[in-house]
Amino acid sequence: MKRALLSALLSTAAVHAETVGHWNLDALKQPPAMRWEDETGPVRSLIYEGEPDAKGARTEVFAFYASPATDGGKAKPPFPGVILIHGGGGTAFADWVHLWARRGYAALAMDLNGSRPPAPEYDPRTGLALGNGHRGQRTRLPKGGLEHGHPQKFDSIGGTHLDDWPYHAAASVIRAHSLLRSFPEVDAERTAVTGISWGGYTTCLVASLDDRFKAAVPVYGCGFLHEGESVQKPSIDALGDRRMDWVRAYDPGSLLPRAKVPLLFVNGTNDKHYVLDSYMKSYAVVTAPKQLRIQVNMPHGHPPGWAPQEIGLFIDSHCAGGLPLPVPGQPVIEGEKVTLVCDSATALKSAALHYTTDTGPRSERKWTTVPATLAFSTVTTGGSSAHRTRITAPAPPPEANTWFLSVTDERDAMVSTTVQFAP
Repeated sequence: MKRALLSALLSTAAVHAETVGHWNLDALKQPPAMRWEDETGPVRSLIYEGEPDAKGARTEVFAFYASPATDGGKAKPPFPGVILIHGGGGTAFADWVHLWARRGYAALAMDLNGSRPPAPEYDPRTGLALGNGHRGQRTRLPKGGLEHGHPQKFDSIGGTHLDDWPYHAAASVIRAHSLLRSFPEVDAERTAVTGISWGGYTTCLVASLDDRFKAAVPVYGCGFLHEGESVQKPSIDALGDRRMDWVRAYDPGSLLPRAKVPLLFVNGTNDKHYVLDSYMKSYAVVTAPKQLRIQVNMPHGHPPGWAPQEIGLFIDSHCAGGLPLPVPGQPVIEGEKVTLVCDSATALKSAALHYTTDTGPRSERKWTTVPATLAFSTVTTGGSSAHRTRITAPAPPPEANTWFLSVTDERDAMVSTTVQFAP
């Protein structure tokens, strides 16, 4: 009798092992039904099946797809894959997909607003897709899912999860990943995800839910949006007694502790959408391998969000045999100096201390940058050599309330230490 009860309990646990919150991961990890809309040209169009809406009607999601094969490249499949998630006001961007195809990846970018962008156009000189999705007219799909407005993102909490945009966004991305992995030309064991702004927020969600990714890069987006100076905080506070329901269900800070995927967090010091305090709290709760790239005054937007070369280098290091980014240690203040040790597969060429003494809104604070000095050595582990660099900079002044160091290697790839906040 006891053995039968234990077996039943284990069976029940197994059934629910792939269900997190509202997401049935067992179902989402199955490739969705899809159809090609356009199978010509370097960047192709498709529609795949999404989640049901609140009325039970099945929705559809538009996506662009490109790979070295569709682009006429000489590389042979299988290719590593990447999922690309747009931010607020965005859509599936053909130019973003095409850039990743030129990098050697099979890339898929979906629209999370129930719409489709204009068909791709190409630069006659380079053959690259143009950014017409940034400015062209978008069309609602007949079976398009939720729009990505504030009512769908926040106000709907408390009813069925099928009218919540964060639920649909993460589910649509995981479905897209399952679809990408099913393509014969894609190596299903070498896939990554990156997203910008609300797409970075969604990247945090899916990196916490879908353990099949080998790397994830959230740009700007993070959790702890109900705290600090986040521009989303007033919308969350306005939920009243439903506020913590939203936080528990959809704030990435509630889910990131379960992430197993290596993450590179990319943000700027003055981002008003995803503020540095909330960003570092999100980074801190991650127990998976993680790295950080904080840029002083990084602009906020789609092209600025996919421009940092570190995104591609990080994903290459996990999916395409590329060299990893440098790994700086924890900075230590020793008298009038701050020091740290950085291990790297590539030689470092510079480092710097960044700090602010300003108060007031973080988005308006001025930052000071001070060059650091480098002392080089070589370490050998398992027969291979690596670089170990001791970095020294003047200690931040006593009135500095926020500071960190950055290191840049010979590829001009920059990474940061954790950001330090004054008590």
